Amino acid sequence: MSDNDTAFMARALALARRAAGRTSPNPLVGAVVVKDGRVVGEGYHQKAGTPHAEVHALAAAGTGARGATLYVTLEPCSHHGRTPPCTEAILAAGVRRVVAAVQDPNPRVAGRGFERLREAGVEVTAGVLEEEARRLNEAFFVYVTAGRPFVAMKTAMTLDGKIATACGESRWISGEASRALAHRLRSELDAVMVGIGTALADDPQLTARPPGTASRDPVRIVVDSALRLPPDARLLQLDSPAPTWVATTERAPAERRRALEAAGAEVLVLPERDGRVDLAALMAELGRREVTSVLLEGGATLNAAALAAGVVDKVLCFVAPKVVGGAAAPGPVGGPGVERLAGAWRVERLAAEAVGEDILLTGYLPAAARIIYGVPAGPPGPVG
Repeated sequence: MSDNDTAFMARALALARRAAGRTSPNPLVGAVVVKDGRVVGEGYHQKAGTPHAEVHALAAAGTGARGATLYVTLEPCSHHGRTPPCTEAILAAGVRRVVAAVQDPNPRVAGRGFERLREAGVEVTAGVLEEEARRLNEAFFVYVTAGRPFVAMKTAMTLDGKIATACGESRWISGEASRALAHRLRSELDAVMVGIGTALADDPQLTARPPGTASRDPVRIVVDSALRLPPDARLLQLDSPAPTWVATTERAPAERRRALEAAGAEVLVLPERDGRVDLAALMAELGRREVTSVLLEGGATLNAAALAAGVVDKVLCFVAPKVVGGAAAPGPVGGPGVERLAGAWRVERLAAEAVGEDILLTGYLPAAARIIYGVPAGPPGPVG
C-alpha cells in the first residue's frame, strides 16, 4: 500500500460520506479513477436503485479510465441487483487496477467481485483504509450479517450518571453542540425509536433538524405495549414524509389502535415477551422492511430492555459537565440490572471526543464489534 493509495482512498471515503442517510438499504460507497497520478473521474452512490459509485466515476472519466486505477471503498458487486454488476462496467472501461478498502460482507458478493476482476486480468488490491471503511458502513455490516437493523443507543447524562433530575426535568442536560450532533445522527440513520414513557413525558417530534444543513426525517417508532400514545401526540401532527410506527402487542385495546391509525400512525402488532413488546421480534420486522439502522433514544426502560434482548450494537453517551445528585434521579439504563459485575454488558473499542462542552463516549457491544471489524457474514441482505 503506497501513500498515493491511502490518499486516493481517503478521497473516495470522503465522497461516500456525502450520501450519509440516503442510500439505505445499500451501503455508502465512493470511487475515484486515477491515471498517471491524476484524478480523472470520481463519484459516489447517491440512492438505492441509482447507479453505483463505480459507474458514476467511470462515466466522469470517460476514455481516461482505460489503463487507469479505480479506488473504491467497497468491493465492486458482481451480481444483478437493482442495477447491473459493477465488475462488468469496470472491465468494459478498461481499468487496469482496482484498489478496494474492504470486501463486501453480503454473501451475494463476498469476494466474488474480486474474483471476477482477477480472472479478467485486473490487478486487485484490498485492505486500504479498511478500518475506516468498515466504520463508515457499520450499519450495513450488521444489517446484512444479522438480518436486523444496526441499533445505536444514544444517551445524554450528567457526570454523576443522571438523565434527569429527581422531579423529571431533562431539558437540557447536554449542550447545544451535542444536540446538533444528535439531530445529524437522526438524519443519517433510518429510524429513531423511543419508549412510551419518553413519548408521554416529552411529547417529542423525533424529526431531524441539524443546523445549517439539509436533512431527511427518520422513521419514527414508539414502543407502546398497551397503546397509551394519544392520537394528538406531536409526532402524529407533523408535515413529514417519514412515517410514524407504533409497536404494540395483541393485548392493546382495538379502539386505541383504530384511533392511532386514524391519526396517521401504522400500528405494528408484535409478540410479547415478559408482558412487553418482544424487541427481537420488532427488530426482525424492521429488517424485513429494509430498515437498516435505528437510533435508540430510550429512555431508561427501553434501553434496559434493548440491552437485555441483545439488540444494541453501539453505545453513544454524551456526558455533560454537570452534577445533579438525587437518589431518585434516573440513570440511562433502568430495569432490574445485573446482580453481579461478571454479568455486566461489556463495551469494546471505547473512544472519547469533545463535543462542545460535553464528552461523547462511543463503543460497541462485543457481537457487533466482531461483525463490523472482521467476522464473516451470515444471511444475505438486499443490495443493489
